Amino acid sequence: MTSAAPTLSLPGDPPGGRRAAWIWGIGVAVYFVAIIFRTSLGVAGLDAADRFDVNASALSTFSILQLLVYAGMQIPVGLMVDRLGTKKVLTIGVVLFTLGQLGFALSPSYGMALASRALLGCGDAMTFISVLRLGARWFPARRGPLIGQVAALFGMAGNLVSTLFIARALHGFGWTATFAGSAVAGVVVLVLLLLFLKDHPEGHEPPPSEHAGSAYVRKQLAAAWREPGTRLGMWVHFTTQFPAMVFLLLWGMPFLVEAQGLSRGTAGELLTLVVLSNMAVGLVYGQVIARHHAARTPLALGTVAVTALLWAATILHPGDHAPMWLLITLCVVLGSCGPASMIGFDFARPANPPERQGTASGIVNMGGFVASMTTLFAVGVLLDATGDNYRIAFASVFVLEAFGVVQILRLHAGARHRERDHHVVSRVEAVHVPV
Repeated sequence: MTSAAPTLSLPGDPPGGRRAAWIWGIGVAVYFVAIIFRTSLGVAGLDAADRFDVNASALSTFSILQLLVYAGMQIPVGLMVDRLGTKKVLTIGVVLFTLGQLGFALSPSYGMALASRALLGCGDAMTFISVLRLGARWFPARRGPLIGQVAALFGMAGNLVSTLFIARALHGFGWTATFAGSAVAGVVVLVLLLLFLKDHPEGHEPPPSEHAGSAYVRKQLAAAWREPGTRLGMWVHFTTQFPAMVFLLLWGMPFLVEAQGLSRGTAGELLTLVVLSNMAVGLVYGQVIARHHAARTPLALGTVAVTALLWAATILHPGDHAPMWLLITLCVVLGSCGPASMIGFDFARPANPPERQGTASGIVNMGGFVASMTTLFAVGVLLDATGDNYRIAFASVFVLEAFGVVQILRLHAGARHRERDHHVVSRVEAVHVPV
């Protein structure tokens, strides 16, 4: 049974409009550039191995360290956004990820390159939560699901830029020119950010709050974690995001080439298909959830079920290689994992007041990246232990999916009842507060 999303404008709801779209667009541009920088290593793996003279294990450390920094920064960044505001946090993020990309371009050694990627990951971690908060401050609450999905869509567009342009530039202009040249994009969005971005529309300032050091941090974290919607959102993000992330970030290309016998060109086309599917499905999921909030859990669990089914069919297919139609179907389905992970924020958003949105979003966003980092490591260990048996190594995906589904089912009822209570209170306030 589904229920239409409420169209009631709540007290203090931002008006949206063209100016909101312009301001929010600047934040999305920052996120777009951050994704280009984040995923640029994915197309430069072989070049990085040659440049720094490292083996596959050392090369994978780039991705694992970047995810480790990103995941570890989520809660601190959420607290920073709630305390300092979007503009200040985004400014810090742009400076860090631009310096990281420039440092990566100029790194003469593996150690310096590793430090540069960690710096980039730190700045990258400050972007998405800030963009979500910016959308919540400038657009009506009913637009939240679609705004979040569109932001994620532009992020995937950044992934496409890496795939289509960074790879070609590396072969045409070389390592230093490509990465240093791409860092200019960071300078451009920094100028736009400093000149035009505002945290909120006039007349919609957040209520003043006391920031009393560690006491404030503990209060924010405890209050956000007490909400079942925050915890449910974290487990939805945990369970849905990581299969595609692991596939795109590191293990998809080796699996398709070494285990499935495809050429690098064909494997690259399949990885691009994951990105394109993500962008298309994101728009559909955003529209559905904006109209029918009750569809959130079925969409999330349905995505997990179909992903697990296709993953199992692919790795357990009899014979040496899975047929191409099955690999294409797998990649299309993996494209739905990113949009499904965004549903986690749609559980946390109505469960928390505006002054706690950043903290709650940080908790949610940490879920998927912890799962991705865990699976990246588990697959690598199992490949080494089994002599590159991808069937056994990729079976680790099912363990995390099963664990996450149990947590979602456990928390779903409580979060639904709590959200219903919040909605009733909001309707009452909308009736009694003069506008």
